[in-house]
Amino acid sequence: MRTVIQRVDEASVEIDGRVKSKIDRGLLIFLGIENSDNREDIEWLVHKIKNLRIFSDDEGKMNLSVMDINGEVLIISQFTLHAKTKKGFRPSFIRAAKPDIAIPLYEQFIRKFEEEMPGKVQTGEFGAMMRVGLINNGPVTIIIDTKNKE
Repeated sequence: MRTVIQRVDEASVEIDGRVKSKIDRGLLIFLGIENSDNREDIEWLVHKIKNLRIFSDDEGKMNLSVMDINGEVLIISQFTLHAKTKKGFRPSFIRAAKPDIAIPLYEQFIRKFEEEMPGKVQTGEFGAMMRVGLINNGPVTIIIDTKNKE
């Protein structure tokens, strides 16, 4: 699983001209799923993200997690995070999981976050054409890949 996490003051997702979900202060999480991902990736990633200390404390230091600030999360599926651009100019998405694998993992990821942060989780819609709006705070943008745990 590969994520792009953005610290936001607010974020929303619109589908077919309607706002589906909106959050205030918290994290916008773009989630890309590949064929080899599994439940262990979900467990590790949710634990990492919810405890990631990227919010400022009273002294302006990144010392607080989304849990510490009672923040929200907006989770958006994004297969393009697994784009391969090495050859030519048209990205290849061969590593991105097909819906029969990706949808159950996406739903498990959401459920795990909902268990950890009840009432604080919003989502997009898997496979939909979405318009995502955000006000990035910082800007702070973090990339995490469960296959490359740096």
